[in-house]
Amino acid sequence: MGAFPFTLAATDGRARTGVLATPRGDIRTPAFMPVGTAGTVKALTVEQVAATGADILLGNTYHLMLRPTAERVKRLGGLHRFMRWEKPILTDSGGFQVMSLSKIAKVTEEAVTFQSHLDGSRHRLSPERSIEIQADLLGSDIVMQLDELVALPATPERAAEAMRRSARWGERSKAAFGERDSQALFGIQQGGVDHGLRAESASRLVETGYDGYAIGGLAVGEGHQAMCEVLDFAPAMLPVERPRYLMGVGKPIDIVEAVYRGVDMFDCVLPTRSGRHGQAWTWDGAINLKNARFAEDDTPLDPTSNVSASRDYSKAYLHHLVKSEEILGQVLLSWHNLAFFQALMAELRAAIAEGRMEAFRKAFSARQAASGTSA
Repeated sequence: MGAFPFTLAATDGRARTGVLATPRGDIRTPAFMPVGTAGTVKALTVEQVAATGADILLGNTYHLMLRPTAERVKRLGGLHRFMRWEKPILTDSGGFQVMSLSKIAKVTEEAVTFQSHLDGSRHRLSPERSIEIQADLLGSDIVMQLDELVALPATPERAAEAMRRSARWGERSKAAFGERDSQALFGIQQGGVDHGLRAESASRLVETGYDGYAIGGLAVGEGHQAMCEVLDFAPAMLPVERPRYLMGVGKPIDIVEAVYRGVDMFDCVLPTRSGRHGQAWTWDGAINLKNARFAEDDTPLDPTSNVSASRDYSKAYLHHLVKSEEILGQVLLSWHNLAFFQALMAELRAAIAEGRMEAFRKAFSARQAASGTSA
């Protein structure tokens, strides 16, 4: 059953829509989780994030354990109180950032030891320590097992080694997590692009037993087409009655294709990162507000949006803010992008419920492809 009830309201082919019920509120799926790296979704208040329709945020264990430290967050009432977000929070395990950001990282069976990218200080992250930070100190609602990430392309031997270590670390994470009613633990499928390794990983995850299942090790260099080929088989290897979470994805077209193949949850820094660099995501692809063609464009980004950033400011004004390097431009574009991503999730949920997922996918892909920013 899992710590949190997960109810599927409708399916359309492999696509699913439903609700993951948590003590801090329902998460409507398919769901997109804005990334709150260091206890904040960059440039936005929690009120602005909530206004986009987000049901859940993602927090980063690696960043928070280094600064301000998980122990300090605990003393200040936990991550929800610290950042004033009352809805659910999912925290990653810290493994991805250890591999990608730390100056030196050494992986052994027992733990990962690494140097902070901030000041070079040495730290040790084991499966048990990751669970302690996420569940006991930060107080997250959905906790991720510690896994070992391998960038692609990778040899089958290296992918197998990391997958099997991740499975063993998952068992240790589960033992450290124990039985909890108000928090959930997700396991992470690994195996690169190899069908056999993905199947072995899924089998070991199911044997251990988790409240939800993530698909890890994608969007790390394999490209859109290869990712879709893995998603043709990977989600179906995971239990149908529990949520499936594709980690670190992605562009709107990636999300649509993944939902079409049975994925329920997503996270990505793209909406706010794009916003900070003058890019706005729309139903017709991404547009660059630095472009001179917007200098006298008096139309808004989306007149139908439920947030003022999209509805009440002209592209000409946004162009001016971006060219002038005004902070407000970064704020408004980040807010707009998050609102667009949430609007996309709402449209996907409606398309599945109404049995028109295939038509939605084709129409969306055509509009995005016409813009040249689909994949």
